[in-house]
Amino acid sequence: MTTPIAYLNGKFVPISEASLHVFDLGVVGGMSVTEMARTFRHVPFRLDRHLSRLARSVEYVGFETGLAAAELQGICEHVVSANSELIPAHHDLGMIVFVTASQNLTYLGRHHGLQAKQSTVCAHTFPLPFELWADTYKTGLHLVTVPTRSIPDDVIDPRIKHRSRLHWHLAAREARQVDPAAMAILSNHDGQLTETATGNLCVVDGATIITPAAHVLEGVSREYVAELAASIGIGFVHAAVTSEDLAHADEAFLTSTPHCLLPVTRFNQLPIGTGQPGPIFHKLIEAWSKSVGVDIVGQMKQGAMDRS
Repeated sequence: MTTPIAYLNGKFVPISEASLHVFDLGVVGGMSVTEMARTFRHVPFRLDRHLSRLARSVEYVGFETGLAAAELQGICEHVVSANSELIPAHHDLGMIVFVTASQNLTYLGRHHGLQAKQSTVCAHTFPLPFELWADTYKTGLHLVTVPTRSIPDDVIDPRIKHRSRLHWHLAAREARQVDPAAMAILSNHDGQLTETATGNLCVVDGATIITPAAHVLEGVSREYVAELAASIGIGFVHAAVTSEDLAHADEAFLTSTPHCLLPVTRFNQLPIGTGQPGPIFHKLIEAWSKSVGVDIVGQMKQGAMDRS
């Protein structure tokens, strides 16, 4: 095999042939739910957790995959195994699964209504773009608050991981107007900070990590950080987090699947703590690296050079 494969609606196909019909509601209306996992040493990390969350999302929105949980996991593992052969041994993959509502009945008409009931299911991978994050482990991320707010819970349940992303595009544009290097951190209508487009926020107060308790996706990476924190004697609590909390934090970081942890060193154009990645961040990324047998920061740096 010389080209990556993908799974699409019952078939394994070359990834170049894994395309959605223009009538698909994932294209027409952004009606899709999704998950992203990653590999360490070419083995999917916590794939079962990601697929369990996908199953909950599918149930919440009422899609039908036609696949049992074990069957979908087997599909994902096969795609990863096949595509891992095409990347260097010291690189890794991102793993995507998504499910769309079906095709648009308005475009199909009554006589093709069956197609409007069949969800699209796709699983594919991509080589992790290490160069996007390699330098950030040293410099840290910049976050800014923006006018765009989080989607209220009574509009879309935050437990649903979905691809309705237009508000994130608007938030990113607003953030760049403040700081071209910044990422948007959203807040709810009560002024509490929620999350970024790519990860969960954690702030450090002394020896305790605080993460927003509500209005956020229940992150698989955040869950793992809580376990790592407990293993090295660091407190981890869910509570309301305000802009003032972040501005006065000792340190802060984001949790997310592809890069695991990234430090946050500036907020609203001012430094957080010393303005450098903090000691708890370093302890956690070291613990995570040890647990998966991969120097995460080292892999990012080497991978970025390899891809340059």
